[in-house]
Amino acid sequence: MPIVSIRMAKGRDIDQKRRLAAEVTRAVAQSLDLPPELVSIQIEEFDRENWATGGELHIDKFGPGCGKP
Repeated sequence: MPIVSIRMAKGRDIDQKRRLAAEVTRAVAQSLDLPPELVSIQIEEFDRENWATGGELHIDKFGPGCGKP
């Protein structure tokens, strides 16, 4: 039973998360030739102020959105 962990910035709405879960589940199930019911997905979200790349906080680099400049 595969467990997929997705880590991303906060800010996406519930419909986006539903689509993400459905599409990732479909891809994993198809790739591993198993039923989708066996695929689990965990979504962990981070505040932009608690994530940095290249020494710069994402809140400063990209703003408060969900990863779009």
